[in-house]
Amino acid sequence: MTDAVPPKPRNRVGQVLMGVLVFQLVLAGVLFLGDVQNGFALPRFGPKAPELTEPIRPGDQTRRFSPDRAPPGGQPMPTEPFADRLALTPVSGGAAVLLEGGISGGDAERILKQLDALSQTPERVILNSPGGSVRDALVLGRGLRARALATEMRDGDICYSACPYLLAAGTARTIPDTASVGVHQHYFGENTLLPAFVAVEDIQRGQGEVMRYLDQMGIDPLVMQHALVTPPQEIYVLVPDELRAYGFLPDDSAN
Repeated sequence: MTDAVPPKPRNRVGQVLMGVLVFQLVLAGVLFLGDVQNGFALPRFGPKAPELTEPIRPGDQTRRFSPDRAPPGGQPMPTEPFADRLALTPVSGGAAVLLEGGISGGDAERILKQLDALSQTPERVILNSPGGSVRDALVLGRGLRARALATEMRDGDICYSACPYLLAAGTARTIPDTASVGVHQHYFGENTLLPAFVAVEDIQRGQGEVMRYLDQMGIDPLVMQHALVTPPQEIYVLVPDELRAYGFLPDDSAN
């Protein structure tokens, strides 16, 4: 009798893609049943998420989110809201640049031009952003990686929504315990008039692009499992163990 060949382990990226496919099928049904002319939001279940100012702990990581009022968990609210667009500021004598503010359409091309125009080439990029345009974050992230820049955050900085894609681009990444990194569903506009099948196709294409990008940057695409189940009005804050598990930080246990 021939010995049975043991099944090959499933590819992790393949598992993510299968999960996304199931999610999109459910999403298609919701879109067809909903009123797409009045905008789309996933159904909400359970109690409303706590305020973002409340500290997080493992298993209690989802918080209410507003891009212009977004401090890290347990930190006081900022006195001024974030700017709508990324601003580039040289710091540390030109060895680093600070990217701060929301990520808007056109920011990727503008920031990359500003980087290339600097008199001194920086070694690292400091991030403090509530996120924004996913497409611009991916383009800018590829530009940061092409320039071999490290990424980092300072005590109390945040990196939410699309910002983690910039963080992922670093050839090395520094995230202090008091900084805050969070993910949620990508937002596709308040008022979509697209037919449901077109909207779902667009979402599938975008999620596939994001997962390819994460894999290329050395980040486990399984981090998207948290993004896919967290509505745009909320944020899932990654704890240090998750940042290590998904590759944002080096795994101490590997040493």
